[in-house]
Amino acid sequence: MSLIIAIDQGTTSTRTVAFDRDLNIIHSQQKEYSLKYPNDGWVEIEPDELMASVHNTLDPVLEACSDIVALGITNQRETTLVWDASTGKSIYNAIVWQDRRTAEDCARLKKDGYEETIKNKTGLLLDPYFSATKISWILDNVDGARQKAANGELRFGTVDTYLLWQLSDGAIHKTDVTNASRTNLFNIHSKVWDQELLDIFNIPSSMLPDVHLSDSVFGEISRQNRKIKISGLIGDQQSALVGQKCFEPGQMKATFGTGCFLMVNTGDKSNPSSSGLLNTIGYGISNQTPYALEGSIFSAGTIIQWLRDEMKFFPDSKNSIDFLSTIGDSKDIFFIPGFTGIGAPHWNSEIRAAFYGITRDTSQKDITTAAFKALIYQVIDIKEALAKDSIKIKNLSIDGGMASNSMFCQLLSDYLGQEVNVPSSLESTAIGAAITAGLGANYFSIKELQEGTKNSVIFKPREGIFDPEDLTKWRKFLSVLMEAYN
Repeated sequence: MSLIIAIDQGTTSTRTVAFDRDLNIIHSQQKEYSLKYPNDGWVEIEPDELMASVHNTLDPVLEACSDIVALGITNQRETTLVWDASTGKSIYNAIVWQDRRTAEDCARLKKDGYEETIKNKTGLLLDPYFSATKISWILDNVDGARQKAANGELRFGTVDTYLLWQLSDGAIHKTDVTNASRTNLFNIHSKVWDQELLDIFNIPSSMLPDVHLSDSVFGEISRQNRKIKISGLIGDQQSALVGQKCFEPGQMKATFGTGCFLMVNTGDKSNPSSSGLLNTIGYGISNQTPYALEGSIFSAGTIIQWLRDEMKFFPDSKNSIDFLSTIGDSKDIFFIPGFTGIGAPHWNSEIRAAFYGITRDTSQKDITTAAFKALIYQVIDIKEALAKDSIKIKNLSIDGGMASNSMFCQLLSDYLGQEVNVPSSLESTAIGAAITAGLGANYFSIKELQEGTKNSVIFKPREGIFDPEDLTKWRKFLSVLMEAYN
């Protein structure tokens, strides 16, 4: 049986999955690893631990598969690594997309008047979220790094690039258009690294990987005494867009993983947002590079993990459904999930998480319900921002770990006032990587994929569940906190 392998490298774990031609999962391995929090707002990954999670999932899947057509990689996007070109050894830990250490650097660049140039060229905001200020921080804070970079001795990559370099023993230094578009260094109109942006962030071009379409043949790696073709690289949220088969303008997906990311296909024309959303490249497959608008929510699954691990509300994340009110009643408890700031459309990197309204009779169920509602309210904010940008949503498909919580899905539908589609497989990100690699290897076509769409579970909104006044109160609480942290 011919199989496609997908490496799904996420924020807290790596999965390697083997798919058949019908995109059924044949083999799967997953390995979690820890995030490091050395200072307030700092989030890091040890590169050796990252690579160990890849090797420990990839090797068992390869052993179980005899006929491999191609391999695709999807990854947490803005997470930044810098390594020595001769040794392949990272000069600092991977700085995760959630990391906020460069907030002052971003504020300085805004004050210097660079934000409009950056936004116009990249479609992104000037925010610690993206890779450029992370690269600069590493170069400025690791002894000798600036000089080594100037000498052409260092390389930069998002996680896809780092994995490809390590798996190829330094033979391949490449990325794709989706990952490049998340760095603050890539011009999404000309689709090249932009020298003016490199000058703004003081980053030598010699550090940067070559950029290709997502379904290009990036090269071969040797593993277990055989050659494996790499024909897909794609950022995780764009991969989920492909995995949900959002190939037409107006089709939208929401992925509820560590964070939550809503992305809508906007077609071939760039659509700059005036409402705090990100204008980015949707994917680069079959010689098409449509654009997308994206709303980023920094904390989603991390909220549930916090309730599980730190608050000890429940032993397993799946048990959270037992602590969630069926009608979304949190007894006037409100939660702002600002563990590492708050994302679209507000973009406040300083704010921190807070509860309001706790009384002596507040229960674990009230707090859990308030946490889930805070996530839904952020989705509503992004939906309204899309409407302000004149984007009409044709449908909403969701995936990720939280999509397995049927009560959350129902409340999401209730509060949004629209149908929510949950696909039969929640592995949209890994599926997207498999699709991208399969297209790159001429294993199947987009038309074939569209015809093979499987059934979804559809949640329809119930009357009388959503209380607009509750949302108004939540927004007032958010506004007070944002003002306090300005």
